[in-house]
Amino acid sequence: MKIAILSRNSSLYSTRRLVEAGKARGHEIEVIDTLKCYMDITSTKPMVHYQDRALEDFDAIIPRIGASITFYGTAVIRQFEMMGVFSLNESVAIARARDKLRSLQILSRKGLGLPVTGFAHSTKMTQELIKLVGGAPLVVKLLEGTQGKGVVLAETNSAAESVIDAFREMDANILVQEFIKEARGSDIRCFVVGDEVVATMMRTAKAGEFRSNLHRGGTAKVVEITKEERQAALDATKALGLNLAGVDMLRSERGPLIMEVNSSPGLNGIETATGKDVAGMIIEYLERIDKNSTETKGNG
Repeated sequence: MKIAILSRNSSLYSTRRLVEAGKARGHEIEVIDTLKCYMDITSTKPMVHYQDRALEDFDAIIPRIGASITFYGTAVIRQFEMMGVFSLNESVAIARARDKLRSLQILSRKGLGLPVTGFAHSTKMTQELIKLVGGAPLVVKLLEGTQGKGVVLAETNSAAESVIDAFREMDANILVQEFIKEARGSDIRCFVVGDEVVATMMRTAKAGEFRSNLHRGGTAKVVEITKEERQAALDATKALGLNLAGVDMLRSERGPLIMEVNSSPGLNGIETATGKDVAGMIIEYLERIDKNSTETKGNG
């Protein structure tokens, strides 16, 4: 297969591992800087160009689209889709997952467990929002935040009001969520490829920190998940239309609660914690999709 990895930095761990895994299985792999692509949008022959050449004959693309370039990145993916190229995650699914509010609304509609979450526009609704999620302690999140940035734990109602008002002064969109005490600063990352949870780890926040993100000094270890947690991860991935996802959830007294579904999950933490060749599993999934597509065309 000829596979393009859309990534702005070929030296990043996830990108390097995907290149290694693809080449080890005999595929032609090329890393493409998403922002250096430009598009010929036409109904006769849509095309993506890169470094003065047309990007033709790719069988599949693996998007590694950072949150800061979601708009342009999904446009490039759409263009490849118009050319008939299979994308590991479709552009519309990535857009759904990146919009935290929209993704939570979709997961809620599917009946998946979520922390009680409030969202409002008016600054007059601050106290009502706090009451809605059960009062402090509570978590305030920027909709555009990633890797734990823009996430604040408010210990008291007055602190919560101050944080919410401060974010609103910045004209920022925020979510207010209940704080799950029994999670004890830990969450579970389920790595989903296709219709299988291929690896799991528990991330625990460092002392004095409630955010378990590895980028913020958290630690990770292998964890066994329950059938309910496994099904929740698969259902969340399917609900957003993703083929690859990192599903973050908390263990609560009322069962697993989905925090976020990441459409471009990093490989470093999960491969280091579990010792599994997750990059190879991703390439194997693309091989199965390509084989099924070829057989379907042959039968047609």
